This record gives sequence, C-alpha cells and structure tokens, in this order.
Amino acid sequence: MGVESDNGVMAAEMQRFGTSEEDDDEMGMDVKEEDDDDDDDEEKNMATPAVVGVDVGILSTSGSNRYMHHQQYRDQPTPQGGGARRCRPQEEKERTKLRERQRRAITAKILAGLRRHGNYNLRVRADINDVIAALAREAGWVVLPDGTTFPSRTQGSRPTGGASNTAMTSASSQMPAQHTSPTSLGGISPGYKSAVDYSASHMKGVFVSTSSPYDSSSGARSQSPAMIGDGGDLQNDPLLGGSIGSVDNRQVVDMPTKLQDRDFAGTPYVPVYIMLPLGVVNMKSELVDPDGLVKQLKILKSLKVDGVMVDCWWGVVEAHAPQEYNWNGYRRLFQIVRELKMKLQVVMSFHECGGNVGDDVCIPLPHWVAEIGRSNPDIFFTDRAGRRNPECLSWGVDKERVLRGRTGVEVYFDYMRSFRVEFDEFFEDGLISMIVVGLGPRGELRYPCNPVKHGWRYPGIGEFQCYDRYMLKSLQKAAEIRGHSFWARGPENAGSYNSRPHETGFFCDGGDYDGYYGRFFLKWYSQGLVDHGDRVLSLAKLAFEGTFVAAKLSGIHWWYKTASHAAELTAGYYNSCNRDGYAAIMAMLKRHGAAICFTCSHMSMVDHHMDFSESLADPEGLTWQVLNAAWDASIPVASENSFPCHDREGYNYLLEKAKPIGDPDGRHFSAFTYLRLNPLLMERQNLVEFEQFVKRMHGEAVLEYQT
Repeated sequence: MGVESDNGVMAAEMQRFGTSEEDDDEMGMDVKEEDDDDDDDEEKNMATPAVVGVDVGILSTSGSNRYMHHQQYRDQPTPQGGGARRCRPQEEKERTKLRERQRRAITAKILAGLRRHGNYNLRVRADINDVIAALAREAGWVVLPDGTTFPSRTQGSRPTGGASNTAMTSASSQMPAQHTSPTSLGGISPGYKSAVDYSASHMKGVFVSTSSPYDSSSGARSQSPAMIGDGGDLQNDPLLGGSIGSVDNRQVVDMPTKLQDRDFAGTPYVPVYIMLPLGVVNMKSELVDPDGLVKQLKILKSLKVDGVMVDCWWGVVEAHAPQEYNWNGYRRLFQIVRELKMKLQVVMSFHECGGNVGDDVCIPLPHWVAEIGRSNPDIFFTDRAGRRNPECLSWGVDKERVLRGRTGVEVYFDYMRSFRVEFDEFFEDGLISMIVVGLGPRGELRYPCNPVKHGWRYPGIGEFQCYDRYMLKSLQKAAEIRGHSFWARGPENAGSYNSRPHETGFFCDGGDYDGYYGRFFLKWYSQGLVDHGDRVLSLAKLAFEGTFVAAKLSGIHWWYKTASHAAELTAGYYNSCNRDGYAAIMAMLKRHGAAICFTCSHMSMVDHHMDFSESLADPEGLTWQVLNAAWDASIPVASENSFPCHDREGYNYLLEKAKPIGDPDGRHFSAFTYLRLNPLLMERQNLVEFEQFVKRMHGEAVLEYQT
C-alpha cells in the first residue's frame, strides 16, 4: 500500500512539472541511475537554490509553489525501518529521477525567462555557469572562456579584495558609451522594458541599464547596480569624470554629460576615409567641380586622411540602355585620387538616391529599368496596400528573366564585371581598397520597410514588403513545402508604417509574431534577405577576386527594447527577444569572406533631437549585438557615422566604438568612413577637431588642445 501511494505521489509530481523522458535530452542533462545515499542527495539539492537564486522573480507563482511543495515532500521522514530505503532500490531510482527532472524544470523556466524577458542570448543547452557568466558580463565584468572573471578596467588582473564593492561599481568604471550595452563581451542583448521602466533608467544625466524585467519590483529600478555600490573608493577613478553623491547610504556616481578624452596613443591603426558628396558625378557621368574637389582633397590629405568613399550609381553608369556603361566621370575622379596618393572605397549602388533622410540629389534607377517597371511593376517591392517602391529591385526577380532577357543577379554581375575591367589598373595598383556591394535600399542589406515617400516617419514600425507577384510566388512555394498552403499570405494584423508594436496584434507582447504562422512567415521573410545577399555576394567575389568586399547592414534600433523588435522584423532582421537575427547573416558573409559596414548611431549619447525612450530604442545594445556577432565570426567590421559630426564629444564616442576599451581580444574596426565631405567640415575649427580625430584613429599621440 505504501509503495502504491508513493508511486502515486511521484506520478502526480511528474505530471505537475510536465516532465518526461524526452526532457532529459532537451535539457542536455543525464539522469543519475546510481542509488545515491542521503548525504549525496543533500549535496545535490544544495545546487538548486543556487540556480533559483539567480532570480526567482522569473518563475510563475505556481512554479514557486510547486518547488516549495516538493521541498516539503522531500523533507518528510522516511517510513519506519531504517533499512526500508535499501530494500526498494528501484523506487529510490525513480525518486532520484524525479528530483533531477524537478531541478531541470525549474532551470528550464529560469533560462526561458532570461531568454524571453531578459533577452539573454543563452545557448539552448545553457547551464548555471552560462547564466552566472551572462549576469557578470551585464555588471561590466570580463568573463574569459576558462571562467576567469575580473573587472574590465583592470584588463587582466583578478580582483584582490573588496569583490562585492568592485562588482557593484565596475560597470561605472567603463566609458559611458558602454553602459547600455554590456554585450560587448558577452553577446547579451538587453531585455525589453515598458516605457515607464525605460524612462526610469536615466539617472544623473547618463543612461544606465535598468535591472532586468524579471526582478520582482520595478519601483526601485533607478538604483542600478551598474552605478551604485555599498562602498569603495570611487572618487579617484581616472575614468570617471564625475562626482559622488549618496542615496540611502549608497554611493552614486554623477557622470558628466560629455565623454572624457582618452589617450589613444599606441592603439591599433584604423584607416579613416571620407565619404564624397552623393552628386560628385552628375547624371551625365561628368565630375562636378573637379578644381574645387582637388583643393578639398589636398587639405584632407594634409590631415592624413587615408582615402575617400564614392557611390558608383547604377542609374548614372547604365542609364539609357542595357549593358551600355559610361564610366567617364568616375575615371576622372579616380585619377585625381591616385595623383594625391589616396585610396578608394567604392560602393556598387544598385538603388536610387533621393527621398530619404540625407539625400540631397535625385538619381533614379536606369531609364530602361523604369520602362520595364511601367509595364511590369512587380519588379519593385510592394506593400500590403499595393504601393510600389522603385527604390530598388525586388529580390523576387533575382532569378527571373524580366530585365530584357536577364535576371536581377545577372544585371548586377554584368555591372560589377564592367567596373572591374574598366578600372583594372586601379585594382592592380591597390588604389581600390574595398568594394561595398549594394544589396538593397540605401545600399543596405534589408527590405525597404520604411519609405518616407509612402508616409513613414520615425519611430514607425514599417511594413512588410512581400506583395509583388514574385515574392508571393516564393511564399506560396514555402507554404506548400511546410504543408500549410493557407499560410501563403502576409500578416493581416501587422499595422501600418507608423504603427507602434503594442497597437498591432502581430507585434504586441505575446502577439502572432511568436505563433506557428508568425514564426513560419518571419523565417521565410528573413531567409529571403539572406539568400539575396548570398547570391549577389557570390558573384561579387568572382568579379572582384583579391579585393576586400563588404556588405552594409542597417542599424534599426527603434523598438529594440520590446519583445518583438518590430522595426527589425519588417526590415528582414528576425531578431526578436528569443532569437538572434544576425547570426545567419554573419554566417553567410563568412562563407564569402566579406566584411560588414555598420553604422554607428552616436545620437544615443551626444544628440537629443530624438526621444529614444518613447520608441524604446537602444542604439547601444543593437550596435554591440551586431559588432559582437561579426567579431565572434571573425568578420572584419568597417563603420561610418550615421549623422554629421563636428565636435569633440561626438568624435570621442566614435573612437570608443572603433577601439573598445577593456576588450581582452583587442578587437577594433578595420576602417572608418566619415559622413560626409561638405563646406561645414572645411571650416577651420571643424578641421582642427577632425585632424585630432584622425590622429587618434591612427593611434598617434595627441597633444592637449583647446576647443
């Protein structure tokens, strides 16, 4: 009777925890079959509170009650007769299995909570070591692969004392540019927060990450562990330019609003390029104002700028007829650059210019492409309302012979091959250091999800662009292969260009984006992006063999602190809170030996024209996620600033991103391109600041100078 009763209790417990034999494989833990004695059981059970102690706030109430119920059940006295346990070895094995499954169930909930609500990129078979390492990195510590842990400011030495205080304040010892993105070493992206929590995370004039959303209370989130300690000598920290206050007997660092100058002497050499005006070559393929350009380039050369970046516009070179290329203006430009002994970064620009932020000229796609589009508008991306976007070709036509007998990728390849043949001497001389291959709107690998011409305004989530005939055919095929042909449609509740995530049924917390259909659609949508990049870069590698090839990624940072990451999803980056949307892109780039060119959105620290709290944006978190995804895959990273910058504060921010402080691997940008050559930059005071920036990028010593 006792055995049947115990077996009934165990069965009920197993059912309540929802565990089964299959869970053993899912959690990656082996069930111990040996008949452990009571002391071993107690030692094993001591590990469970350590796991739960990470933060039981992520467990549901029912989960916590189940754990306590199990503790009471486990602590009940054994039946009379001390030898009864040894007489029932099979029953004890079942009890051991049950205890292991209960521990795995609790651990699984913790890991699921960290992934979903904390947006921690923990591996599928993560264990307590991964969780502790992730939390340590979020506190600003460095965790090496062998488990060695130390504050990043010591750059390799272990803490010798006051560990608790150091841990509480170490994140503050880093430059402010890293406060919002402790992911620089751990690949952990910040969790999503409500607007109230996000607003509360601004303290004393500097942005600091709030505590994770799985904490039990959000009322005290302003006292971030990254900024508050119970003691320690902070006043003498050389990297903190601020004062010390106190809140509830704790020290609070009052960070200065400006980044402190840092000595970059002896740091790695990062070449600096400057982006030429968009219309430096006009629609007739003529170089505009060559004399004025020469004067400006001579000044930049005197400042030790390494080279220039220029867009080679498809709409200029192949404007009138297929495979009739006019490179005259670009040849004249390249000759000037060669005479000045500077280098070139060239962008294969297969998109139109005009209509977007920062566009000051209008350069449409080639005339003959526009003619095809009038009779067959499905060659362009199309939104749900049927509006066409002629900014670039839909990659639904990559393999469709709709461009006067050629496919999309054949058109791109012919253009790139013509450029390689035309400028062979410049390749042979090493003048052309990098080719950036345009892969979408603004040259970026993404869907044109937020066109200003269709009414989009920041911080709208944008719209999916998959309603042209060729993209829908691809979706139909994918749905049939999946076995659900009725899924061959776009989401019906994804809102419009200027919607907010919580206003839609698809992107809201717990919305359809994470359902069966939503996951199918987003996987297909994002895979189309990767496949397009794969096809074009494979041909670029053939055309430019021996030359550095790069792809530009877009920094879609608004709504990054929500669960769905809606703005990234419509752009084709499937980067929701429980999925890494950039790993597949990096793997594709790695196959082709391509670098990435990623924009640094420095406005997060030094520009306040946009209200990031309203859009739950996180440029810092996004930047560090993308950079670490690239660096972890050993992919070189080139970068550029997203908005014009002329002040020392902005330059300091860009330098901190180019050469991260405290990185144990010494990772840094392979090149930096400044946006953009204009009359304002050529003013004397601005040139002084720019010269200092270039020297520090080059790792040269810079004397003290005044603004």
